[in-house]
Amino acid sequence: MAERLRDNRKTEEIRAKVRETELQVANFIYPLFIEEGDNIKKEIVSMPGIYRYSLDRINEELDEVVALGIKSIILFGIPLNKDADGSESWNDEGIIQKAIRHIKSNYPSLLVIADVCFCEYTDHGHCGVLCDHDVDNDLTLVNLRKQVLAQAKAGVDMVAPSGMMDFAVKEIRDELDKNGFEKILIMGYSVKYCSSYYGPFRDAADSAPSFGDRRTYQMDPANRNEAIKEAQADVDEGADILMVKPALSYLDIIRDLKNNFDLPIAAYNVSGEYSMVKAAGNNGWIDEQKVMMETLLSIKRAGADIIITYFAKEAAKILNKNEQ
Repeated sequence: MAERLRDNRKTEEIRAKVRETELQVANFIYPLFIEEGDNIKKEIVSMPGIYRYSLDRINEELDEVVALGIKSIILFGIPLNKDADGSESWNDEGIIQKAIRHIKSNYPSLLVIADVCFCEYTDHGHCGVLCDHDVDNDLTLVNLRKQVLAQAKAGVDMVAPSGMMDFAVKEIRDELDKNGFEKILIMGYSVKYCSSYYGPFRDAADSAPSFGDRRTYQMDPANRNEAIKEAQADVDEGADILMVKPALSYLDIIRDLKNNFDLPIAAYNVSGEYSMVKAAGNNGWIDEQKVMMETLLSIKRAGADIIITYFAKEAAKILNKNEQ
């Protein structure tokens, strides 16, 4: 006799017992934008509910993050001064270095991750040193070493190189190890596509390129097999975690990495994915909370162990309530 598959769906109690994928607050990393200056709490217009904070007001956000049980944050800095090389990124008194020290001192339970890139720090908005209107890979690696060492000295727990430079993980691992920071983890932006979903982030971090785009260093959205090569390179170079970015339009890539590698897989539920749900919800076109949770569940089901998401606080409130 054929199996009656609906039998396992007839009540919530039964559905809960046979559910294959479960979201947990522990899966989330919450991004924070920290702006150099004083008394700043500025909502990002294209990302409703997300703010840029100055360091003197960041505790307002961190208190809530900790109270909700979110254990991990990733930091993005907006400096006052920018130059061609992004030298503020390795200034020991730069905004991210000061933020790391503040957070580790006042919120020791938090895992602090620092983005390692230059687009927020350069006056041209590209992710490294320019030569002939293109990012020079190897010159950028020299500066990546400086940036990651400054973050390590400040006390960061994990670094996340996001510029898609060849050999970035290798250079960072070498710089950390030779300076006695062997225990700092590396989460590679292993498979980062040149995506139009990043638009609101560029408002958040003042990181839009002043000319051209990032297609010479970020991946072509048409390519799937290349993702395995990029991820394998990060594995070989010493990455501890592999990331796919964006998440929602690249669920197949998340599953490919999950099937091919033994390392934890992270996915970045990026700004455009967040803002589309918010916009549709604000217009009454969708049930925002249900779509948010379905989106995050789909990313987890695809194979992500870790989800970087601007929805972390809202989703944590729902998950915590469900556990009560």
